[in-house]
Amino acid sequence: MNKILVVDDNQAVLDALSLLLELHDYQVETALTPFEALQIVRYQRIALVIQDMNFTADTTSGEEGKALFQELRAINPHLPVILITAWTELEMAIELVKAGAADYLAKPWDDQKLLTSVANLIALGRAKEKNEQHERIAQQREALNADADLRGLIFRSGAMQRVVDMAVQVARSDVAVLITGDNGSGKEKVAEIIQANSALKTAPFIKINAGALPQELIEAELFGAEAGAYTGANKQRIGRFEAADGGTLFLDEIGNLPLSGQMKLLRVLQTGEFERLGSVETRRVNVRVISATNADLLADIQSGRFRQDLYYRLNVIELNLPPLKSRSDDILPLIAHFLPDRELSLSAESALLSYDWPGNVRELENACKRAAVLNPQGVLEVSDFGLQQVSSPAQTSEPGKQEPGKAELEAAMRQFQGVIAKVARHFGMSRQALYRRLQKHGIDY
Repeated sequence: MNKILVVDDNQAVLDALSLLLELHDYQVETALTPFEALQIVRYQRIALVIQDMNFTADTTSGEEGKALFQELRAINPHLPVILITAWTELEMAIELVKAGAADYLAKPWDDQKLLTSVANLIALGRAKEKNEQHERIAQQREALNADADLRGLIFRSGAMQRVVDMAVQVARSDVAVLITGDNGSGKEKVAEIIQANSALKTAPFIKINAGALPQELIEAELFGAEAGAYTGANKQRIGRFEAADGGTLFLDEIGNLPLSGQMKLLRVLQTGEFERLGSVETRRVNVRVISATNADLLADIQSGRFRQDLYYRLNVIELNLPPLKSRSDDILPLIAHFLPDRELSLSAESALLSYDWPGNVRELENACKRAAVLNPQGVLEVSDFGLQQVSSPAQTSEPGKQEPGKAELEAAMRQFQGVIAKVARHFGMSRQALYRRLQKHGIDY
């Protein structure tokens, strides 16, 4: 429950405002003097202050209210303050609003207007606090990853930032990492980030698609083979583990490895020992293993398709990549990367942001390549990208409904009192799409 502080030297005013606010589910603290008010703000979590402009009998200058406002601002620069003012202090109230006070209301106040202002300012205060917190976290992450090699990864979403942060962190250890996520979501890129930021960054980095290995050649591919060990083996063959000795082996699509291959893989992970096919000489390797899969390995364990002991060998730390549809903040930066210096129409932008991208980043990259070929110049439209199922706001809106113009946007901003989420919902578009339209038309928000 949000806590509101009401400051006024008139007990009747305090009682009236307390009753009004408590009836609308606010918790209220009251103070008769600026000193009491400052003590409350210092030691309690206050969401908003409603303060009078004068606290001494026969005083109408507003100087006391100004001094209180400035001291409140010194304690918490983002604390919303509503000034309750008489006409004699109106000029002072306007001056304080310009200095950062959130709003002012003339006496006698309008209850509904006061409640609307309180709700909006508390929401705005929360948003500012969250933004500041996000900025602090971003700065901390930027400092942490200042020297990190992200291998050209393009992202803006918090979801991907968390994956990158953990990838850089686990890179400093030598534990096995399992990267999970849908096909095309960037699992190999994350494996490259781990390798590039590890102590093994100059050592071998060997990649292999475990699911694509023919069953009869799994042992030879992973561990090597002597000449004549099988039909067609005319010379000695070095396996992937041996090639990766002292470095990192990336086993992609590990969930598709057959059980016979899983058993052979488990032994080398447990002991570091193996024999080449056709040899009795035991060899030892020191290899860090990073594996990746789009399969549900826990379900595969239950059905007997994957060994539980191998799963726990591979999954010391798991990094899960969210699908592109759940990190829409990454879509436009990726498009800008794949299509530099190209402009999207507003309808194309909306469609691309609302599309589900079942093929993830790989599908997005291919769609961008298609658009570049089919429309090498000019503004790119939805049709250029060849999306199979476009669920854009334009398609789900009323037939014939056009892109909102400046007048419609301004009217909606007034109607919903600048609450971006409500305006975006009104037009059936994402908040990011709304921000771009407001910027395009020069509308303040």
